[in-house]
Amino acid sequence: MAVNIPGIIAIVIFYLLILGIGLWAARRGAKKNPDGPESEDVMLAGRDIGLVVGMFTMTATWVGGGYINGTAEVIFDPTQGFIWCQAPFGYAIGLVLGGLFFAKKMRAAGYVTMLDPFQRRYGERMGGLLFIPALLGEVFWSAAILSALGATLKVVLELDINTAVIVSAAIAVFYTLFGGLYSVAYTDVIQLFCIFVGLWLSIPFALTNPLVSEIGTTTLTRLLYTPVNASVYNRTFNETETAGWYGTWDVKYTGVWIDFALLLMCGGVPWQVYFQRVLSSRSAGRAQFLSFAAAIGCLIMTIPSILIGAIGASTDWPATSYGKDPAVEGEAGLILPLVLQHLTPVWVSFFGLGAVSAAVMSSADSSILSASSMFSRNVYKLVFRQKASEREIIWVMRASIFVMGALATVLALTIKTIYGLFVLCGDLVFVILFPQLVCVVHLEFTNTYGSLCGYIVGMILRLCGGETIIGLPPAIKYPFFEESSNTQLFPFRTLAMLCSFATILLVSLITERLFKGEVVPLKYDIAGCYSPDRAQNGPKATDVAMNDAGNPKTAFPEGKYTPHDPSTL
Repeated sequence: MAVNIPGIIAIVIFYLLILGIGLWAARRGAKKNPDGPESEDVMLAGRDIGLVVGMFTMTATWVGGGYINGTAEVIFDPTQGFIWCQAPFGYAIGLVLGGLFFAKKMRAAGYVTMLDPFQRRYGERMGGLLFIPALLGEVFWSAAILSALGATLKVVLELDINTAVIVSAAIAVFYTLFGGLYSVAYTDVIQLFCIFVGLWLSIPFALTNPLVSEIGTTTLTRLLYTPVNASVYNRTFNETETAGWYGTWDVKYTGVWIDFALLLMCGGVPWQVYFQRVLSSRSAGRAQFLSFAAAIGCLIMTIPSILIGAIGASTDWPATSYGKDPAVEGEAGLILPLVLQHLTPVWVSFFGLGAVSAAVMSSADSSILSASSMFSRNVYKLVFRQKASEREIIWVMRASIFVMGALATVLALTIKTIYGLFVLCGDLVFVILFPQLVCVVHLEFTNTYGSLCGYIVGMILRLCGGETIIGLPPAIKYPFFEESSNTQLFPFRTLAMLCSFATILLVSLITERLFKGEVVPLKYDIAGCYSPDRAQNGPKATDVAMNDAGNPKTAFPEGKYTPHDPSTL
């Protein structure tokens, strides 16, 4: 297959559009701070994200390259189908949960990153430990996006995968380096616009292509086209009937379905990429509203991807210019760009491929900025350089943006199981960070001892459950374990999360009773949770936030005991 020149031209045009918007946003942000930006301005755009831009950038938290490509892939894949298309609905519910239980409290407290309340309550070192799963999740998310983009451009446009990944990462890093969240937020607007217009423009042409059957007829059954000879010029195929794009339900996988549903709903909350949007809102009430609006936006943006997956499942692929069935060839992950290229006119493909590729590229910037924000503030400043100036923090943040981008690029180019690693990190976010977030926001009696023990218990139980995607064998075989496929059918991820949560509560209550009841002398309080003479960690109790009326207030309610608050000891 020759290089797709129109496709390359389209991608170049849209890449330049994204780059231009990113640099314009960076310049716009710089004008608001003529004396030079502060670190909070770079991380949170001065907490001045407007309503419209806020809705777009909050929706873009999840609606990026992996979201639209992954949704189409699951619908098209004959082993999954719509029944297993959980991510769009899980993430939407997760945004609602975030808005109901976390967004308003986090924004009202005036935090800068998701890790601030952990270091405020549990100390800087425990916060640094919680940084590890958060960092891994963000970096592997970016790497997965870049890897998927590179594979798509290689197969569809015959571009060198190394060139595609490096150029895409360089552009995303470049405008993020100078504009911070300003650039990320405004490119998110273009990102969603490109995805929405590019996909909806393509769908009518793909639906009416003569090689595409009516998608209603392939809901329950469809055809697979398996080649029966190796001839390039006279290839013949064997047609076999398989499950349609709606999918089939096997009751033995109920536990797996529930496990992943809860992982997506609850595990979609404790991400810095989400809280960066929450904390950049002008008020706590608006942060909550944006979460609800983004949930609706996620569902709306799912529709074109579902239709494209169904179109792919209804296509006579051997008769197309592609000449083979992606489902048989193991290329289900490429179904969205393949539909755009082979089932639509050239000019539609030109716009669709260019818009979607540029949008996928720009969706990597959020995670890079999120990881850099947490490192520069919660690790560098609070752990190593408490007296670091704003200028120093900004330069550390810029350096870490470059490092995180480079790391994600290297991982995307070198690790073949990048998706598997991302899945595992997503599990760790759910198992470890979600119960920690619930406790630090809503349960004030929890302490460092409970947090550390819950962290260890969750980590051990999750790793002992194994992970087939990366070849990690299970050390614990939970009920209903399937020996033939080496698969856990029990919702063990949810069990690990609940055990971690229970451990945090139990250990916190026990240690509180021991130290406050003077059963154990305070000199053994090595974490400094209850010792009045021990140096306090994290942001001080004198930190103030702004409430919805713009009045300063303390980050935690007065009169309530919180560990690491010297005013209550």
